[in-house]
Amino acid sequence: MKWISMSLLLASVATVNAATIAVIDSGLDYKHEMITPNLWTNVNEIEDRRDNDNNGYQDDVHGWNFAEQNGMIIDYKYLGTFSDDCKKFFDVQGKMFLGAASESEIAWLREKVKDKDFIKEMGKFGNFVHGTHVAGITIRESNNQAMGIKLLPTEVKPFLDGLARQKSTNISRWEMLEKGFDLLASEQMKQLSDIGRFIDSHKGDIANGSFGTGFNQAKMITNTAFKVLFFRKPNEEESNRAARMFIDAMVKHGQTFAASAPNTLFVFAAGNDGMSNDEFGTSPANIKADNVITVGATYKNEFFAPFSNYGTKMVDIAAPGMLINSAIPGNDYLEVSGTSQAAPYVANIAAQIKDANPKLKPVEIKKILMGTVDMKGFLKEKVSTGGIVNSERAVIAAQMSTSMSVAEAISNAKALVKDEASFISTAVYPESVIPMPLSPMFR
Repeated sequence: MKWISMSLLLASVATVNAATIAVIDSGLDYKHEMITPNLWTNVNEIEDRRDNDNNGYQDDVHGWNFAEQNGMIIDYKYLGTFSDDCKKFFDVQGKMFLGAASESEIAWLREKVKDKDFIKEMGKFGNFVHGTHVAGITIRESNNQAMGIKLLPTEVKPFLDGLARQKSTNISRWEMLEKGFDLLASEQMKQLSDIGRFIDSHKGDIANGSFGTGFNQAKMITNTAFKVLFFRKPNEEESNRAARMFIDAMVKHGQTFAASAPNTLFVFAAGNDGMSNDEFGTSPANIKADNVITVGATYKNEFFAPFSNYGTKMVDIAAPGMLINSAIPGNDYLEVSGTSQAAPYVANIAAQIKDANPKLKPVEIKKILMGTVDMKGFLKEKVSTGGIVNSERAVIAAQMSTSMSVAEAISNAKALVKDEASFISTAVYPESVIPMPLSPMFR
């Protein structure tokens, strides 16, 4: 790894002003041919089993692994352990979307989704490749530098232990449930705040968060918790009530996460449940702060992805997130879909905005992103801006903001750069695309 670090250190001289994007995810293949030229390097640290910069993180050369508390930002033991069927599954999905899959391929895929062993393998495969795929999107066609942050997941077991600690004859079972949710959310966000402080200490400009817990994922946890306390399964109303409690607790405590890196713009994926975040919620996507922007997914600039979460209050902007080709571990590539792919698309542009005008604050970068969108009728009821990100217009606005106010720069850029034309594809089948899940916050 030393030779990679040295070559990147020399390369960094040419891109000294390149913005840094912290990729908070499942790991990052720092040896990948697409990633290596744009890999962030801590110039005050070398890999020698010492904490050279005295920041408490030994050998944090290219980021930090908060899962195992070390500098290895990916676990290479999984490389080469997956069957070819994992990649084939995504390839066939893409063909089905474009109406180009053969009958035999479609039959193969339909059988595979019934195979429990394959579904289990796909879960591991997805977790392994997710972070590298996201990182590739954040740095594509840019000078952006990707910092690897491997997210620390939280097991369900501590939460159940927390419920046991909350038992009391003086409060109701619903109050015990709420206190248990609050405890788990508080512990999780403390851990995420540690990540935020790490990013802040290394002056990370942008942080991409293609991870989280959606409403349906929350219900799997809260339904189990309900049964522990009530000794029965919840009905639908009770299930929804408990899930909302949990999501609300995570969003409430999530304010500390955003506040832990005030000079960083957090870009969060909206979620892949096809549900309204205004009504049901997703964490951390529903965190509202000046330095947070939430992204829904589209197919190019043609239509809103059917799997994407939406909400005119809780989802800010849209970006392409269907059949996005990017890096996966082992110098390989794959087309993957999800709001996990839309968020880094926006993070990439946000970093270019910062690079164009390093004096811009996170709230100003957010204003430029939201103020320079292409307005689309199909997004009017989906995202608060009613539009899709326009990279050219956003970067030009950033350049102009060096000599005028942000508001003036946005106005002038809108007059200068026309909307990108939409070419509606008629022979596509979006319902055939199954998105890759967000990296889970809880197991």
